[in-house]
Amino acid sequence: MQAEYRQRRDALMSKIGNGTAIFRSAPMAVMHNDVEYAYRQDSDFFYLTGLNEAEAVAVLAPHHEEHKFILFVQPKDITKEVWSGYVTGVDAAKEKYGADEAYPINELDDKLPQYLINADKIYYRLGRDKPFNETVLTHYQRLLRTYPKRGTGPTAIQDTCTILHGMRLVKSDSELTLMQKAADIAVEAHNVAREMAKPGVYEYEIQAEMERIFRKHGGLGPAYPSIVASGANSCILHYIENNRQMQDGDLLLIDAGCSYDYYNSDITRTFPVGGKFTDEQKILYELVLSAQKQAIAQVKPGNAYSSIHDTALRVLVEGMVDNGILKGEVDKLIEEEKYKPYYMHRTGHWLGLDVHDVGVYQHGDDNPLILQPGQVLTVEPGIYIVPGAKPAEEQPQVAQKWMGIGIRIEDDVLVTEDGCEVLTKGVPKEVEDMER
Repeated sequence: MQAEYRQRRDALMSKIGNGTAIFRSAPMAVMHNDVEYAYRQDSDFFYLTGLNEAEAVAVLAPHHEEHKFILFVQPKDITKEVWSGYVTGVDAAKEKYGADEAYPINELDDKLPQYLINADKIYYRLGRDKPFNETVLTHYQRLLRTYPKRGTGPTAIQDTCTILHGMRLVKSDSELTLMQKAADIAVEAHNVAREMAKPGVYEYEIQAEMERIFRKHGGLGPAYPSIVASGANSCILHYIENNRQMQDGDLLLIDAGCSYDYYNSDITRTFPVGGKFTDEQKILYELVLSAQKQAIAQVKPGNAYSSIHDTALRVLVEGMVDNGILKGEVDKLIEEEKYKPYYMHRTGHWLGLDVHDVGVYQHGDDNPLILQPGQVLTVEPGIYIVPGAKPAEEQPQVAQKWMGIGIRIEDDVLVTEDGCEVLTKGVPKEVEDMER
């Protein structure tokens, strides 16, 4: 992978010209008192370096004569490592991660100016790390004040995401291999969960078994807090309490994915706990499934990303009109967003190192983003008839028979040269497969 990390750095440096890019590793996060969460590296930092340590800074300076890639890392400290684990150290940072030069992190203030003084711009993402923001701004302002004397130095700061996140949006073959692995592990977990779910079982039992499978196969754990939502809980988009005992007649909505080497999967399935859909559950399930299938058919090079949501939304609104949940002309209902009480989210998102991965979805109101091979996204339409939900103005009160039904179906989809590939197709979703 080091060759690929180098290629990514080279690609970024070719785009920033005489600028200097600065990336800070993620800080440790405190759970409580002196206990920390398991470490999770900043995705941009990891994408460019592969280094999975806190208290590190990566600098890319393509204009520097000798040092194009510089790392500032924690120095080796045997006493500290006994308590907190091994660190790479300065010497190994060059050998293991390909840095042209490496320094102890406590020398950052002294060494950083030499990589900024001949740069015309600093590329850095402000806003996420307040203490380090101050460090970058202090160096920038100091150089800006002395700019008239030298005629060199950065005169602007630009967000790195404007360049880097477009690169991350298109996955390499090695990234797709990791994403398929994350998908395959989650597929197994979902299939086991479907067989395990029965009246009397608690939601957390399903969660525990799925997350055991994630770890069993070398995953880092869940890609996000697992959602195991039975009954009316299925109408809560981000329900994570997972403490209800399932009952006959319930639907169970499971939204869970695996993180593998920091790459993520994201799958949702909804099925009857007792083995058979009620008539109303089946009607809405088939509607959501039809919306998802038609939306996936829009995933192909040259299509606008927005066509995925637009297609799913129209199918859902037409179905809600047919079943008396909405009334009116479909185009007007969509324009006025009368469907929002029952379908309040978009139909998907980018997927990669982050579950809601980076990358824009359009370039202004009249300039949609066009799909291209190598992009990975989710397709996840749903319907949620929340008990007691207030209909939109001039819309009917929903019949009691629909109340408490929440359905979402989600797959991870790769844009290919001639269409798309569903990475998570190993989890069944046809009605006959969801019943037993």
